[in-house]
Amino acid sequence: MRFLTACSAAALLMTAMAFAAEKEDGLAVGADVGAFYVTDVTGPSAGKALCYRCQFQDRPVVSIFARQVTDELATLVKNVDQTVGKNQSEKMAAFVVLLSDEPASEEGKLKALAQKHGIANTPLTTFDDKNGPPSYKLSKDADFTVMMWVDGKLKVNETFKSGELNPQAITQVVEKAGTILN
Repeated sequence: MRFLTACSAAALLMTAMAFAAEKEDGLAVGADVGAFYVTDVTGPSAGKALCYRCQFQDRPVVSIFARQVTDELATLVKNVDQTVGKNQSEKMAAFVVLLSDEPASEEGKLKALAQKHGIANTPLTTFDDKNGPPSYKLSKDADFTVMMWVDGKLKVNETFKSGELNPQAITQVVEKAGTILN
């Protein structure tokens, strides 16, 4: 009897540890997506701090968190921006968050990306912390995290380490954006 109790306790502990590890490395699908403030660099509120999570409310949203501006990021943003433009009747929205400990020094890169790639529907923003909003529990190993939500509930949470955001991954992410449309 003691053996069964010990096994049950061990199984419970292992399950709890696995759940805790999962929670530390990103929000779980179905979780509430919280508010956080960014500085808008290229959007309609350029130069101002605001909460796009709050502004977009229950709309279907694609949010891209990046730790660096790369060609891969530019391709992803361009494709997401086109998807948002095609789905304006569905009120789809998107925004990009460049995570940085020195966000003011990154603004030029975001402006150049928006201009070069004709980004018109997706505000590019900065967040003053390389780790991102604490409640989002972004993976420290990921260079890029794509989260999609609707009605304030997380539907997609994809992370990409350096080199993983290739053309196939970008295509798959953009296809998943269709899953959040109302």
